[in-house]
Amino acid sequence: MNTQFPHYEARPVVSIQDMLLQSARQFGKRRALTDLGKTPIPEVSFDQLMHHVQIFGTVLHKLGLKERTHIAVIGENRVQWCIAYLAAACYNYVIVPVDRNLSKTEVLNIIHESDAAAIVFSAGMSAHFETAHSSLKKVKHYIHMDLETREGDFLSMKELMDEVEAPKIRPMPDINPEELSVIVFTSGSLGRAKGVMLSQKNIAANLTGMVQMIRLNPEDRFLSVLPIHHTYECTCGFLCPLYKGSSVWFARSLKTIPEDLKRSQATIVLGVPLLFEKMYRNIRKGIREKTVTRLLVPPLMGIGKALKALGAKNPQKKLFGTLHAKFGGHIRLFIAGGAAPDPQIAAGLRSLGFMFLQGYGLTETSPILTVNRIEAFKDEAAGLPLPGVQVRIMEPGEDGVGEVIARGDNVMIGYYKNEQTTRETFTEDGWYRTGDLGFIDDDGFLHISGRKKNVIIAANGKNVYPEELEDLINRSPLVLESMVYGEATNGYTEKIAVQIVVDGEALIARAESKKVDITNEWVRRVVQKEIDKVNKQVPSFKRIQNVIVRENEFEKTTTKKIKRYTVSKDPTPVSMEEH
Repeated sequence: MNTQFPHYEARPVVSIQDMLLQSARQFGKRRALTDLGKTPIPEVSFDQLMHHVQIFGTVLHKLGLKERTHIAVIGENRVQWCIAYLAAACYNYVIVPVDRNLSKTEVLNIIHESDAAAIVFSAGMSAHFETAHSSLKKVKHYIHMDLETREGDFLSMKELMDEVEAPKIRPMPDINPEELSVIVFTSGSLGRAKGVMLSQKNIAANLTGMVQMIRLNPEDRFLSVLPIHHTYECTCGFLCPLYKGSSVWFARSLKTIPEDLKRSQATIVLGVPLLFEKMYRNIRKGIREKTVTRLLVPPLMGIGKALKALGAKNPQKKLFGTLHAKFGGHIRLFIAGGAAPDPQIAAGLRSLGFMFLQGYGLTETSPILTVNRIEAFKDEAAGLPLPGVQVRIMEPGEDGVGEVIARGDNVMIGYYKNEQTTRETFTEDGWYRTGDLGFIDDDGFLHISGRKKNVIIAANGKNVYPEELEDLINRSPLVLESMVYGEATNGYTEKIAVQIVVDGEALIARAESKKVDITNEWVRRVVQKEIDKVNKQVPSFKRIQNVIVRENEFEKTTTKKIKRYTVSKDPTPVSMEEH
């Protein structure tokens, strides 16, 4: 495959402050951010966004918060969250984006660990802070996004901003792009969260690298559906559109995405694989339920493929126009991150006219390391390295698989107040160790095999990557999710086991088609048959020997990754007798 394609234009920026100043001058009156829900500041142009940022930056200074002070921001995706984030960045404060879906204890612990002196939060978070003064002694100011006026210790963001007179707006200070600017506490699936320290230089490098790989323009409209505190959504779904003059529309909830797609006329959606898998399954389900549609789809896919081979530009979008209308009619690109998507889902969406790409990265890399391109993609691969990013494999085995390590201006400063872990995470010559295992193919594409800490040692001493087996298992329409792991044996090897959560709707449909009653024993037999199919596709040392059907779904992080360390190896088994 020819992977030598020209890079798209990317104007130089050295910091978030630099990016915003340039974009405000270049895109002025164009729409920048829009809340699809009802909020105090529902919409801003680039000019208005800059004005609000300057006002709130002045507010922070008037409150007595000195430069380099840490400021936490927590709430749903909305314009005010962005104003707080950008004001902190542009006025030389350190931003601490906090996951609003964490428990109260987790939220308070992160704010304490981050040394934040102020918190900007939305109404949904109020209960967390009503009695938090005793535990958050370093916090001096609680700034509420939704209050009209001050209530007790809660300041009103609106009131504070209304009090700033235009002549008294504070100029933006000079900043050092290489200094700490953002502390992101990861919600990793392997254990206790770590505070990733990013500089504005880290983030600016990622912005310029990404837009050289994927074409964006001011006419693009992003629908924001992932939690904005997460670096993937923050960098790629918020800062990147602002950098290119595109607009961002904040969805009201996951349930309202279909309607929000139509209202925003979105052209680009960033999501995690689970979102796109559900989307594709719902599409296929709708096709199966309509006899005429079911008969027409395969020939239409064939026609679309033939027309594309003849040079037609996305003929599938026209052939499946009715389907595209349900997604607003303007989608040109789905981008998946956070985990590896099923290649069959990617190919399936593309066959229906939806361009689908995936990338790979970590919070520690701001976050993107590699991404597929519209002109050069492999659905089973994590993509090609961004310009300015070096990726290589450390100590590869006979199969070429080893730990993925990276180097570039986008790589973090280190972990907050954790020098030992920081040292352990970098090689002696300064490469960041991702903890992921993978290989690079002859075309330069990175492939991820799995997490280093998850590897199972099979009976023949070879490595088995759970993620590889989970990908095969999850392709079954009867499986909602799965987790593969090793069960200790008497020796140094492990027996391969899997816990499975079945898809209830698919299971009922199967039972009705077979005219059988749903019992525990029947469920186990059906699931075992699905595992037998997987076992036939893999070498004997990778075959699954123990299958457990779970009653409850797995506990997950807010980016929908299974928290492996919380999973009991003796779960509550499924019980279908009552059905």
